[in-house]
Amino acid sequence: MSTNTKLETRDRRRRRIRKKVEGTQERPRLTVFRSNKHIYAQVIDDFNNQSLASVSTLTKALVAQIEGQKKRDQAKLVGVALAKACTEKGITKVVFDRNGYAYHGRVSALAEGAREGGLEF
Repeated sequence: MSTNTKLETRDRRRRRIRKKVEGTQERPRLTVFRSNKHIYAQVIDDFNNQSLASVSTLTKALVAQIEGQKKRDQAKLVGVALAKACTEKGITKVVFDRNGYAYHGRVSALAEGAREGGLEF
């Protein structure tokens, strides 16, 4: 019996989620990537294979606001900034793709921030 690493099990969950979640032109996919230090979010149109908007904790406009805050608060600010970027491009509805991560902590904080910023999902 083989044992799976955390990365392999997350990847299996990610693939299982992606079978069901698909971004369209009317309702693109908001996907999240979480590393130990940073969090990244982007809105993707899977129909045209295009990234429509992306924001992370490394985005120059956010670096000053994020400095000295907890990671959960940083994720919330990233969600708000992503929602602002989307509304500027006329995107109001998205499909949330947690990318195999538990809907908990930083991932849920990012989703809360995006909802507060005006995105619907």
